[in-house]
Amino acid sequence: MVLMELLELSLKEVLYVFLGVRFTLKYLDKMRCLRKRSAVSFLGVLVICLLFMNLYIEDSYVLEGNKQLIRETATHQLNSERYVHTFKDLSNFSGSINVSYRYLAGTPLLRKRYLTIGLSSVKRKKGNYLLETIKSIFEQSSYEELKEIAVVVHLAEFDSLWCDGMVQDISQKFAHHIIAGRLMVIHTPEEYYPVLDGLKRNYNDPEDRVRFRSKQNVDYAFLLNFCANLSDYYMMLEDDVRCAKNFLTVVKKVITSREGTYWVTLEFSKLGYIGKLYHSHDLPRLAHFLLMFYQEMPCDWLLIHFRGLLAQKDVIRFKPSLFQHMGYYSSYKGAENKLKDDDFEEDSFDIPDNPPANLHTNINVFENYEASKAYSSVDEYFWGKAPSTGDFYVIVFEKPIKISRIKVITGTEDRQNDILHHGALEVGEKIVGGKKGRQCTTYLRLGEFKNGNLEITEVEHKVLFDINCMRILITKSQKEWLIIRSISIWTSQPPSQ
Repeated sequence: MVLMELLELSLKEVLYVFLGVRFTLKYLDKMRCLRKRSAVSFLGVLVICLLFMNLYIEDSYVLEGNKQLIRETATHQLNSERYVHTFKDLSNFSGSINVSYRYLAGTPLLRKRYLTIGLSSVKRKKGNYLLETIKSIFEQSSYEELKEIAVVVHLAEFDSLWCDGMVQDISQKFAHHIIAGRLMVIHTPEEYYPVLDGLKRNYNDPEDRVRFRSKQNVDYAFLLNFCANLSDYYMMLEDDVRCAKNFLTVVKKVITSREGTYWVTLEFSKLGYIGKLYHSHDLPRLAHFLLMFYQEMPCDWLLIHFRGLLAQKDVIRFKPSLFQHMGYYSSYKGAENKLKDDDFEEDSFDIPDNPPANLHTNINVFENYEASKAYSSVDEYFWGKAPSTGDFYVIVFEKPIKISRIKVITGTEDRQNDILHHGALEVGEKIVGGKKGRQCTTYLRLGEFKNGNLEITEVEHKVLFDINCMRILITKSQKEWLIIRSISIWTSQPPSQ
């Protein structure tokens, strides 16, 4: 809205000057009859030149004023929810940023992949972890997983000698991945970067810190821009991490479990820019966003604002974390950085499938701890007020499934008494009812809860039918409230059609 008003103002200024020029020309035509031709020509040319000089000066002044106002307004919008729609209008960029990249290793992809992993790296004063990070990505992926990923390394360093040396090392160590078309190394020439000196010193950061974080925003913007059409999804990593085994399989399970839900960012680590997953179709808008506010704040803060402005209010973070920070020295001045993600598990392959489903309960829900939160892959839970005999919590699967294993955990560390004291787990078939109240007509009891928990294996050998529903049934009233912390379901081969 602000941008449109400013453009409108600028157009009005131009229109007034244009009308003034037309009026002057008409006036000169009349004067032509009263003055000598030579004098009229000289005065006419002089007046027109002055008017055009005025147009240039006023337009430049308006343009600079507009730029400043837009910059100040955009900065203010960053912290206000009521400007969400304005931001969407201003940044609805579907096209890429006009940048010519240099391919330092690898060639353009011949086919689209499932996931692109993006790394941006610069010369460090101490230590270098890029090669170890690339190695971890490839070593922790199976042959089948490697077919679905592309790794893009953006060497965002202006020191050409360092870039040449790093490209040589990467090409020697990962030649077969480059030949296979799953590894590319790119560079953005310095000429495409905006001004990096004399920037605003927000948060009392020293000038060199402001320059470092501002350039980092631009580095990531150019990387995102390059990766926009390479795959369905994009994973942002730093250049000093190690990966969990078969992380791609886990990521795919999480994405599948969230089908039908809206999300902008899924997080697979709680640190910095590590393990942030995006839809590739959002990358052009995110790239423009980082460039728009590159000097305002660090990149991880901007990523939070971007998520919020696109209407994902809450963090959606998966546990255990799939990526761990391994660097000891920061890329900024070589300062020590000992941050570790204590939720990281290197062997995270045993992740539940949790197929798409609808969930409902007749237990009185407390505040916003809805039924769906117990079935989520993130750190959330269902919390209901004291349940009574016969109350239930039902999962109705979108398609009939074969289940191999089920695990349900109730209560939390700080509320250890809010467990299911008396309950059973059942699976059912033959769905009846509408969308809001779908149920199965028949159920088979598989087991009962002990100390608030339940785990059943080899379900496929105990249940002969394709499962449509799963139900937690309260078998005895309790005075304590109930927290269902997590429901995990592993599926076997899908049923034959």
